Amino acid sequence: MPEVIGLITARGGSKSMPGKNFAPLAGKPLIAWTIEAARASRRLSRTLVSTDDPEIARVATAWGAEVPFTRPNELAGDATPHILVVEHAIHWLEEVEGTRPDYVLLLQPTSPLRTAEDIDGVIAFAEERDAVAVVSVCPMERHPYLSKRILDDGSLANFVTTDIAYLRRQDLPAAYALNGALYLNRPESVLRDHTFLPPGALGYVMPHERSLDVDTPWDLHLIELILQDRHGRAT
Repeated sequence: MPEVIGLITARGGSKSMPGKNFAPLAGKPLIAWTIEAARASRRLSRTLVSTDDPEIARVATAWGAEVPFTRPNELAGDATPHILVVEHAIHWLEEVEGTRPDYVLLLQPTSPLRTAEDIDGVIAFAEERDAVAVVSVCPMERHPYLSKRILDDGSLANFVTTDIAYLRRQDLPAAYALNGALYLNRPESVLRDHTFLPPGALGYVMPHERSLDVDTPWDLHLIELILQDRHGRAT
């Protein structure tokens, strides 16, 4: 099996939801759901957390993740691209531990419904295809062909032009959206291409019910209800 490092990225300065990464969710901190899924994986070699925040580091360590370094402040801003955070982790592994894994799997804590089976599935998929990069997607609930723009005069116009005369959903080509749960890349591609989606990147399909992302308090509330129903836990 390839050596795969799971990298959970969790900065402390979220403006939309302060303290989001350790916000309580169905009896656990938000980040704990991702740590537990990673630790239950049969294919991840290690689970590391990259953070600038001592409290996130404490919580992550308590739930069993490694926090071997502190993320530099210049990589913890609102506008810091995630790819730079992953590059920093790859450089740290090489410079401090003298190692480079076959793959790095970015796991954002804002995808708490992702499971160990999803993690193992995307790694197996990459291994079977000898892929450079695999990114998780889910079927789009609202097809892009059905999207509209509102013009200056208030009238509606198609957002995407198509030659399909009558847009019945069952006739539309399948469309997928990135769900943010899994970004699996070879380190050499990350350092060379500086993107999670290099040429030839493959899509790994996940279902809607495991693709919800926490971006607002309302998202957290919805996922709380799902997890309470699934696990019978309360905050």
